[in-house]
Amino acid sequence: MTQSTTTPLTVATDRRLIRSKWHSTRYVVAAVDAPIARTGTARPPVNLAFVLDRSGSMSGPKLGLAAQAAQEGIARLLPTDRFCVVMYDEDVDMVVPSTLATANARRDAIERLRRVGTGGSTDLGAGWLAGCSQIAMALMADGVNRALLLTDGLANRGITSAEDLAHHAAQLRARGVSTSTFGVGNDFDEALLQAMAQAGGGHFYDIADAAAIRDHISSEVGETLEIVAREVTLQVALPTGVRVESLGAFPVREAGGRPAVTLGDLVSGQELEVPLRLSFPLGMPGERVPAVFTLADRDDVLDGTVARVAWEHADDATNDAQPRTVEVDRVVARVFAARARQEAVRRNKSGEYEAARHVLEATARRIRSYAGSDPELRAIAEGLLQEGESFRHAMPARALKEAYAQSSYEMQSRSVEGKARRSPAR
Repeated sequence: MTQSTTTPLTVATDRRLIRSKWHSTRYVVAAVDAPIARTGTARPPVNLAFVLDRSGSMSGPKLGLAAQAAQEGIARLLPTDRFCVVMYDEDVDMVVPSTLATANARRDAIERLRRVGTGGSTDLGAGWLAGCSQIAMALMADGVNRALLLTDGLANRGITSAEDLAHHAAQLRARGVSTSTFGVGNDFDEALLQAMAQAGGGHFYDIADAAAIRDHISSEVGETLEIVAREVTLQVALPTGVRVESLGAFPVREAGGRPAVTLGDLVSGQELEVPLRLSFPLGMPGERVPAVFTLADRDDVLDGTVARVAWEHADDATNDAQPRTVEVDRVVARVFAARARQEAVRRNKSGEYEAARHVLEATARRIRSYAGSDPELRAIAEGLLQEGESFRHAMPARALKEAYAQSSYEMQSRSVEGKARRSPAR
C-alpha cells in the first residue's frame, strides 16, 4: 500500500541531565504519526472472524444489534477479503465458516445472521478459539488477520482463567492472528477483555449501551480496513547498563538483541504517544549517554524512521536546577493516573475501599511533586483526589467499568471513545 508521507517520529525526554553518583530515572515520550493512505490505492486484504456471544443474557436487542453490526461489517469487505461468523454459548455454532467475501457469500451470511437466537451459558474461550482457528486455516500473510470478540458476560465455561486466555491471545498474535474485544453492559469482565486485547495486539472497547454496539464494531472494522503499517515496533538502541520499560499498554520485547516496543498495526493518520521509563547507571560528569529510536514494521512502510536523544551526567546541584519538559510530564502523568485508576477499580471491586482511595491519593501526591504551576498537571492531580473520595465506598458496576475503560484507552493512546487518535487536519 502506498502512503502519501513518510511516518515522522519525534522523541522527547523530561530532563536531559542524569546524576553521576546515583542511579537516575528519566522519562521519554515517543510520538508517532502514521502516514496517510493515498486515495485510490489498494489496501491490505483482511481476514476477520466475527465472534458473537449468544448466551441467555444477550437476549433482546443486544444480540440483534450485534448481528446487524456484523452484517454491516461484512458488507464493507471486498471479494479479496475473508471472513467467518461464530456464535457461542455453552456450545459453538459455526454460522459461516471462513470464506472469501464474494457477493454471494456476503448475502448468505447476512441471511444466516437474521435467523440467530440466544442460548445458555458462556464458553467464551471455545467460541473465540473457534474463530481464531478459522482465521489461521486461511491466514493471509500479506493481510490483516483479526478476531472481533463480543460478549456481555463472564467466561464461565471451558477456559475461564484470564491469564490462560491472555496467554492464548499472545500465542495467536505471534502466529499472525490479532484479537479485539468488545464488552457490553455491566456484567462482563473488563480486566479479562483488556488482557486478551492487549496480549492479542488488538483493542478493547467498553459498550455501555447496546445501541452503541454497531458504532464500536463499525469503527473497529473501519480501522482494520485503513491499516497502513502492520506489526510496528519502536526499536531502542541503548548503551550497556541502561534499561527501558513501557509505562502504557505497549509491551517491550527483545528484537535482535535490543529492546523493542510493540506498537501493533497503525491506521491512516493515527497518532500515538508512547511513554517510556529509562533507568541509568552511574557515570562521570560530562559523560554523554545516547539513545537511538527506530521505527520498523513488517512491510518496511516506515522505512526505518530514526530519532535520537542523549543525556549527560552531572552533579546533584546541576541536576536539581535543570528545567523539566512539561509536555512529557503531562503524558507520563496521564498514564500514571490511568494505571492508578485501574488499580483502584480492582481494589474497590474486592471491597478494599480505603486501599483504592490510597492508590489514587498517592499518585496525586507524586504528580503534585513536579507539577509546579502547570494547570494541566495540577488538574490531573486534583481529579485523582476527587475520585479517591468516590472510591472510598462501593461504586456502581457501570461507573467502575467506565473508569477502567477510559484508563485503558489512555494507556493505548486512544480517544475517549476508544478509537484511534488522529490529527484534526487528517
